[in-house]
Parts: sequence; structure tokens; C-alpha cells
Amino acid sequence: MRLGHRAVNGPGPRGRAFRYAEPVATGERRDGGGRGLFYKIRVAILATILFGVALYAVRDVRSRRARKDWERTLSIALVIVSDGPLAPDAVPALKAQVPALEARLASEAARRDVRSPFSFHVVGPVEHRVPPPAPSGDGIADLAAHALASYRWTSDVDAKTGESLSSYDSRIYLVAHAPRSADRQVVEGVSEDGGRVGTVVVDLDASMADLALIVVAHELFHTLGATDKYDEHGHARVPEGLAEPGRVPLYPQRFAEIMARNRPVGPAEEKVPLRIDELAVGDLTAREIGWAP
Repeated sequence: MRLGHRAVNGPGPRGRAFRYAEPVATGERRDGGGRGLFYKIRVAILATILFGVALYAVRDVRSRRARKDWERTLSIALVIVSDGPLAPDAVPALKAQVPALEARLASEAARRDVRSPFSFHVVGPVEHRVPPPAPSGDGIADLAAHALASYRWTSDVDAKTGESLSSYDSRIYLVAHAPRSADRQVVEGVSEDGGRVGTVVVDLDASMADLALIVVAHELFHTLGATDKYDEHGHARVPEGLAEPGRVPLYPQRFAEIMARNRPVGPAEEKVPLRIDELAVGDLTAREIGWAP
């Protein structure tokens, strides 16, 4: 038995009739079996492709999970993207502080007997005037559309760098533009939870270098499975949002927990961290990324 087709009439647009074909079972073999062979070849090709995609997905998931074994130093690409002219000292100031971020994270890891957790490789700046896509909602369709748009955006940026970036354990894209206001500068980020890609958008001048890299670290930790430690109002949750929850007195905290936004200095008062040495990794975050049992 093979698949044939029969024509079926039905109402079309504006009352017109149209014809479409639907598969029906028939015992006829009008092509001598040639079409059956072609069908089998197509199915075999599609099955091979699907198997390859599934195998890649399994290997990628295992590879992402293996990052948290900390048996090796993770390679991190920090891709600087400019969407317009920047002050001459902005990017040099940012690049100059990357070793400080790497050292600070290594110091926090060493407290949990993890050595040399990250190696940052700075790429760029490359000019790309298209802003990174933002998710339009939390639904499955919204997230799927955002994932596809993000893939296209990062692919376009990667092509401009002239480097192959797919082999890095995580890639953080820092999109920099000149400050729009002298009174208020903004830095914000988004990343794949447990994935490989994060994005930071910043009003960048030399004074914002440390804060921009603190947000880079925050998004990097999201790609390793760390969760936010602040509430719906942006305030650090207690105790998980405190770098030193056992400190006596509890306030002021000396450090800003990496997955919280600010450094709590009182029960209802927080300050934005302005220096990389204000950054710390709390116990819950350490467990989430595999630094602690």
C-alpha cells in the first residue's frame, strides 16, 4: 500500500472554489516504486539531520553542565560593541579593568578552593548600530522569537569581529554608547539562564568601566546557572542577597553580592557598587555555580 492523492473541492476565498490535495491510501503503483524509493531517501536524510541535531543538543547540554565541574579554566569572550562614537578614553579604561575583574573573581573562587576560574579574552570594539533584541514577553512563543533574534544579532556581530567565537564557554556582549545625560548613566543586562550568551548595554565613559564590568560578571554568572538575589523592587534579598549574612552588625555590608544589584548599607538603604573590589560571591551563588557543595 502506498500514499496517493485525491482532489477535494471546497469553498475558497471570496466564495470561489479551490482544489487541494490530501493523502489517501491506495493500492495503485503507477510509478513502478520509484517514488517510494525517493520518499525513503528523503526520510533517511531528514532522520539523519534530526539525529545530528539531537546529538549536538545532548553534547552541548553536557558541555554546559561540565563547566560547573571547574576542572579547567573557563574561556570567556568579552565582545565590545559600539553603536556610535565613544569618548577616546572609554574603551581603554574598560579594557584596563578586565584583569582586575578576573583577579577579583579568582580571589572569590579561591575561598572555595577553586583555582583560576575564568580567563577573559577581549574582542573589539566592533561597530554595530543595531541594538540587541529585547524579549517581548514571557510566553513560549515570545522566548523562542527572542532566541532566534538574539542568534541572528550575535551572528552578525561575530562576523564583524573576524574571529571564531563559538568555542568559548560563554560570550558576553557589551554594547556601549556615549552617555545620553551627564546626570544619569544606565547599565543593564540580559542573559541565557545556564546558556552561553549574555548582553550588557551601558552608557560608557571612563567612570563607568568598573560598574559595567560588575554587570558583565553578573550576566556571566547567569550563564552558569546563578539566580538573581534581589526582589521585585531591586533590593537585595536577605539573607541570600548579602555577601556576608553573618556579619555583626549586619549593616553596612562591605561588599555587593554578585547576583544582587547593590551593596546594602542599612535595612532600607543600598549603594551602587562603583569599584570591582566591592564585588563578592555569596554562599548560595557559589553553590549554584558549583563552587561549593
